[in-house]
Amino acid sequence: MAVKKKKVSPRQKMINLMYVVLMAMLALNVSSDVLNGFSLVDESLNRSTENANEVNQGIYKNFEEQYQSNPTKVKEWYDKAQHVREISDGLYNLAEELKVAIVKKSDGEDGDVHDIRNREDLEAATSIMLAPGTGRGQELFEAINKYREDILKMVNDPQQKKIIESNLTTEVPKKGIELNKNWQEYMFETMPTSAAVTLLTKLQNDVRYAEGEVLHKLVSNIDVKDIRVNELNAYVIPKSQTVVQGGRFSAQIIMAAVDTTNRPTIFIGGKEFNSENGIYETVCGSTGEFTLKGFIEMINGSGEKVKRDFEQQYTVVAPSATVSSDIMNVLYAGYENPMSVSVPGIPNGKVSLSMTGGKLTAKGDGKYVAEPTSAGGEAVFTVTAQLEGRAQQMGQFKFRVRKLPDPTAYIVDGDDHFFGGNISKNTLMATEHLHAAIDDGLLNVPFQVTGFTCVFFDNTGVNVEKVSTSSAFTEQQKSIMRQLPRGKRFIITKIKVKDKTGAERTLKGAMDVKIN
Repeated sequence: MAVKKKKVSPRQKMINLMYVVLMAMLALNVSSDVLNGFSLVDESLNRSTENANEVNQGIYKNFEEQYQSNPTKVKEWYDKAQHVREISDGLYNLAEELKVAIVKKSDGEDGDVHDIRNREDLEAATSIMLAPGTGRGQELFEAINKYREDILKMVNDPQQKKIIESNLTTEVPKKGIELNKNWQEYMFETMPTSAAVTLLTKLQNDVRYAEGEVLHKLVSNIDVKDIRVNELNAYVIPKSQTVVQGGRFSAQIIMAAVDTTNRPTIFIGGKEFNSENGIYETVCGSTGEFTLKGFIEMINGSGEKVKRDFEQQYTVVAPSATVSSDIMNVLYAGYENPMSVSVPGIPNGKVSLSMTGGKLTAKGDGKYVAEPTSAGGEAVFTVTAQLEGRAQQMGQFKFRVRKLPDPTAYIVDGDDHFFGGNISKNTLMATEHLHAAIDDGLLNVPFQVTGFTCVFFDNTGVNVEKVSTSSAFTEQQKSIMRQLPRGKRFIITKIKVKDKTGAERTLKGAMDVKIN
């Protein structure tokens, strides 16, 4: 018999997408600059949680006022609201306590959850949550289950029940079951500190969301919404303000304290927008910054028409992937080092890069060329992004600066390079210059040859040295080469080269040439 799938709400789709992104990033060998993305998600969740908490505290204040004015009518709902506050704060504070413990385990006793230094630490979360005898993962698991059970008893709407149950689920995904892991092992084992803190922040956000849904239900029973109608405001609640090209921008357009029996009328671009639940969606086919703009109309308790404008900006970015290598934190002096910079969720046009210890040239679309001044030190790069009309530093990254490795000397032989060994006399006599370059598949750097010595051997075995003070073979050198019979050899040594910075060096080793 086919299994009927449960309909997933738009908000849950957003949360699922966030988890997919987080887990995909964890599947990679992510570098510290990629982990910056977790900090951005954590900050966004914290802002959302703070906003929800402000709304919830406003409702608690209304409960207090209503209870003082009419305790007989309000007491039943007031007591339930206090119970919701107690259990919600209990789970919220437990999550906060675990965040602090994980960060202190990672960064030391002075660790700060808002400024994590060792974000990539894979041991801290495992130790705090899963250590034998002291791990607190089971405690969190049981607390979530108890909270979910208690809070769902106060929710009647089936759709809200599904959302809250999905947000606070402790079911182990199929992948975790296949790996024989329980919920806490699946969530926190070898989880980077930054990711573990973000997951706990997400739990706090879900707690405030569930708390708010129950409070709105309770408050409707004492007609607090009739008083709040005097403070109506229009809001656009986007699932995400940054959308990948080809994805969907999804936003809920609501008016605060809306009665579910009296839905507001929504107008977008001057035209009425019909939606049962106020969800607006549009396919994002191109990148850039966009604005959703319109107004809401609603009839208040006295029969008057109330109108509120709304406006919400969102950004559509192109899909991208970042691949990094642990050994590529080195720059070369005297070389145009290609660099790339990106910040997850922010268009490249709003991201800039600066450099100390060298010259940096922008090439567009997040691409740069870095030319360090000298070898032996460090080059420091600072990433800055334009966020909400202001410049914000997103991080600093240090690269070691090394001298370019020695090039290899060669003679041009048609389309090939001759590095030593057997060579025809015709090719040798047609050669005018000695060349040198690095061409190892990663670097392609030419050097200027400034001099070299040819060592010939006469019939008695005595060395005869002929010196060139440029890249060209001298007439004396070519005259002796012209007289050499087949099978005779000579050596090109003491090769001097100069790199782009003007620094000169003498290459080690020599080129052994044999005429065939």
